[in-house]
Order: sequence, then C-alpha cells, then structure tokens
Amino acid sequence: MKKKSIHLGDAATSAGKSAAGFLTKAKDAIINAVDQNDDGKFGIDDIAIVSDTVKTAVKDGSNRWSEKQEKRKREKELETLRPIFEADIEMPEFSLPKLIRIAEMDEKHSGSEVCRDSIGFVFLSKELDILTLYPERIADFGLRFYPDIESEMYYVDPTDRDFYIALDDYFNYLRVARVSELQKIAQDLGAKHFRVTYKEQKKSFSSLNVGGKGMVKALGKGAGMEAEHRRSEDIFSKIEIAAEMECIGHKPVEPTLKYFKKDPQIQSLVSLRMADNPMMHQVYTLNLSSSSGIKIKDAAKIDAALSAMKISGNATVTSEAQNEDRRIFEYEIDF
Repeated sequence: MKKKSIHLGDAATSAGKSAAGFLTKAKDAIINAVDQNDDGKFGIDDIAIVSDTVKTAVKDGSNRWSEKQEKRKREKELETLRPIFEADIEMPEFSLPKLIRIAEMDEKHSGSEVCRDSIGFVFLSKELDILTLYPERIADFGLRFYPDIESEMYYVDPTDRDFYIALDDYFNYLRVARVSELQKIAQDLGAKHFRVTYKEQKKSFSSLNVGGKGMVKALGKGAGMEAEHRRSEDIFSKIEIAAEMECIGHKPVEPTLKYFKKDPQIQSLVSLRMADNPMMHQVYTLNLSSSSGIKIKDAAKIDAALSAMKISGNATVTSEAQNEDRRIFEYEIDF
C-alpha cells in the first residue's frame, strides 16, 4: 500500500485555520455574552448595561444577606425574650405553669419589635418556669387571683388550676381554707360538736418520733412517763383553737371534699358516717404538709427560680414549707 504523504506547510495552514475558527467562535461567544443592547458589538453602552446588571445583582445579594441577618436577629430575640401572644394560649399544647408573675412590660420587651402585641413572656429556669403576665391582659387567661392582682408572685391552688394565690399569703390562705372545709365536713355529716385545734411543733422536737422513744433512750429506763409529760408540754410552740361549734345534729349528707380529698383519715370518717356507723366520738391528727400545694422540694425549686429572676422576699418559700411540715390540725368530732 502506498503511504499518504503529509505536507508540513499544508498541516500548518490547516492548524492555523482551525485555531482562527476557534478564536472567532470564542470572540463571537464573548460578544454575545456581553452584548447587552443586541447590536452585535461590544461597546460603551454594553459596559453601562453590564455595570447596572452587576450593581443589581450585588444589591439583590446584599438584600438577601440583610434579610437572613434580620431573621437570625429576630429568632435570637424570640429565643431570649420568649414573648407569648393571644394565639399561643389557644394552642392545645399550651399549659400554664404553677408559678405566675404579674408585672408591667419591662424595657427589654417593650423595646423589641418581636414583642409587639404580646400578652406576657416566659422566663425559663433550670427548676421551674415563671410566666409573667401584663396586668392589662390578665382577662385573656380567665384566671382568678387571691387576694387581688396587686401582688407580684402567685402560685396555683392545689385543687384548682385556674385559681392562683399570692405567694406571700399562700400558706395562711390554705390554713384558713382547710379549717373551713373541716367545719363544713362536720356540719354535712351531722356532727353535734366539732373542734379544730391548730398546733405547731418546735424545731428542736421535730425529729423525735411520736412515742417519745428517742427521749426515753436518752434519759434511761423508767423515764417514759417523765419523757411523755415533757413532750406534751414542750413539743409545740403554738397551740390554738382554730374552730369550734356546737350543732343540733342531723342525718349525714355526703360532703364534697376538696383539700382533704386524698386524706385517708377524712375518707374513712365520711365512709363510716355515711354507712350509719354508730360512732360517737373521733379524734384525728392531720398533717398540714399532706394537703399543702407546696412541698419542701417544690419550695426549693421556687426559690431557685426566683433567685434566677433576681426576685427576693423577706423569707424564702423553703423556710415557709419547712414550717408547714411541723404544723398539724387536731380534728375532734362528736355525733
């Protein structure tokens, strides 16, 4: 077979034509890309149009960046300030915390756009959340407050989720309310006489057991009577008649229990009386802490939350709960 000869000059010419064609196509492509006024040329007008296009693109990009920054800022404010709105309380998952504060809107919330039209805000602490409500928006929640809405801190009544009691009056209010309930129980059950004696145990005796065995052991064998006598005299720092009444007596009517609904002694009293049990005289010892809505562990959480919010009072809630733990009602009832 005869080999085909290649002339270097022709090859060079061919290569030159190919390169020139490529450059021409590239030039046309560039012109088409930058030819903004469709005149087939790249001129001053095209430069102006490209410049405007670049400016618009830069502006759009800047606007998008600003919007993202504004969104981040808003999300951060919402997370920090935690405002609540009227629509929030209508959500099925919304629930009121046990501790509520009533206060005017502070400077941080009033100065934030994200809090506009808010009706309160939530303060999160490790132990317990605090809901702050603005006085002018309290009606939105359908709640009741004792004694009024002039206090700052309120805690929920243990038997009514829509009723909040001023924290400073909490234990005193429940003491009176429970005495009233014991009086109503006696009347409904047809008692001829009842008496509620309020007693507060001294701190120094709060760790002794009811039989005084700790004191007997300390004094030695044979000192039981003396220990019991000393205990009856010294164990209580306060004893007072909280309520007493003589009644005509009648057939029993089952009472509606509220604060003593879960107390086994009162449940037994009602059950026996409603079964026409021929009881004549009963005495019950009722620990106030068992029917209080704030236990010592709950009180510690409240104090921690108040401290985190920089709210303080004359006494801690923990100390009040500890006092409540030493208080009893002696409930004496005759039929």
